[in-house]
Amino acid sequence: MNGSKKHVKALEPRTFVLSIIVSVLSAIICMQIISRIGITPNTSIIGAIVAMTLARIPLSFLKDFRSLDRQNLVQTMTSASGFAAANCGLLAVGIIYVLGAPKYIFPMLIGSGIATVIGMHFVYKIYDSDLYPATGAWPPGIATAQALIAGDEGGEKARRLLEGVVVGAIGSHFGLPMAGVGIVFIANIFAMSALGIGLVIRGYSGVLLGLDLGKTYIPHGVMIGAGIVSLVQALVVISRKGTFSQEKTNDSLPNTVTPQETKKAIIFHTILFGLGAIVLALLSGLWGDMSFGKLLLWVAWATFSAIVAPILVGLSAMHSGWFPGFAISVIFLSLGLFMGFPGVPLALLAGYVSSTGPCFADMGYDLKTGWIIRGKGRDREYELDGRRQQMIAEIIGGFVAVVVVFFFMNMHFKLDMLPPVSRVFAATVYAGANPDVLRQLLLWSVAGAVIQLLGGAKRAIGILFATGLLIKNPIYGIGVLAAVICRIIWGTKWMEMREAGLIAGDGIYGFISAVVRSFA
Repeated sequence: MNGSKKHVKALEPRTFVLSIIVSVLSAIICMQIISRIGITPNTSIIGAIVAMTLARIPLSFLKDFRSLDRQNLVQTMTSASGFAAANCGLLAVGIIYVLGAPKYIFPMLIGSGIATVIGMHFVYKIYDSDLYPATGAWPPGIATAQALIAGDEGGEKARRLLEGVVVGAIGSHFGLPMAGVGIVFIANIFAMSALGIGLVIRGYSGVLLGLDLGKTYIPHGVMIGAGIVSLVQALVVISRKGTFSQEKTNDSLPNTVTPQETKKAIIFHTILFGLGAIVLALLSGLWGDMSFGKLLLWVAWATFSAIVAPILVGLSAMHSGWFPGFAISVIFLSLGLFMGFPGVPLALLAGYVSSTGPCFADMGYDLKTGWIIRGKGRDREYELDGRRQQMIAEIIGGFVAVVVVFFFMNMHFKLDMLPPVSRVFAATVYAGANPDVLRQLLLWSVAGAVIQLLGGAKRAIGILFATGLLIKNPIYGIGVLAAVICRIIWGTKWMEMREAGLIAGDGIYGFISAVVRSFA
């Protein structure tokens, strides 16, 4: 290509207005869902369905939405607003509300918004680097792209996708982990195997081990150890001149972000997260709760936690389509307990750190979708411009989320409709430091470190094994392992497009089901 092709602009009036309208609705609905159900469904695929639907409405001013680039921008902003409102904003202010400290709610909302937007910009700057290559799995991003392409082209691709969607929706109705099955045929098989094993062990730990892992800090310790080794591996990756990319396209195109640019991005965003922590401390008046030395320690720990959390969340999201954002935040919160921080500063820390990862993962998926639609980077300038437009759309979605949470959070407080994770964070703050917890964290961090070290940076089996241990969903684990066996025996070709359909069908059914249940 000659690079002369221009990408659709996120701020183009028609695209911008419709994206804002859909984004507001997405934010409101996702806040409702996470409060009633406890999770937020895959909003990327829902945004894609909305964009495709707009393109097929027989009105002249909507005809331009036949453009896949425009659909990608609508989908990006829609997904960003839903994820940010539910998983970041409402969750963060919910912690403060449950803790019974209403004067800190507004500062927490601002701090959460800052952390969310920085996280979005962070993944934009390091996407398609050796650390987070565009050729990485990012399974939900692949599923969304294939749905958009199949909807545009029709034919055999659309038929295979539709088959997957139908099977995915039916299987999801009966409680089967159809998204997990589909992801196995896209993602790294070693990472998915580790995730499946972790999920099964956690789900049946009472039978297998004679204790409920969910009532211990063993999973958190494994994640700490795996996380530390993963960070060291990441530093090695960005320090060497070679490449880390999992598998190149048939053109073997180089990454668009160099190791040097990755280093600069990490340093720059560490500074940004530090400044955000300072703003949060100033807005909430934390100097009245802690000594100056303790306040400096709080800012330093909040900064470190805020930069490490999205890196770990991003690795998990890239390899498996899962991201243990809340579990990782609990780890930093738990360690903060042993630093002697009081209740309110701990709650603010939890809200700030937990807001860094979800949209980092979500935007990684959306950038993967855009990368596929734009030709997998073959036109470098076009790809970079498209990525920039997605970043603009994503950040606007983040601001929409903050505004929506501001106007609707009091309604949620009055109805006691809060994310369950908010109550978990608040309960952890109330519980205080426990020496036995620290011993568990230290002991099992060794096991996590060894597993991650043995698997290597590309496979991330330590991170994914810990992710499985942190989540109670044994059926998902069984489905993942069964799919791994099928992939080993029959390969992936027979599942092409169908795997994306399984993910899409699961996501669509889950979203509709969650809406019905949350508003019932």
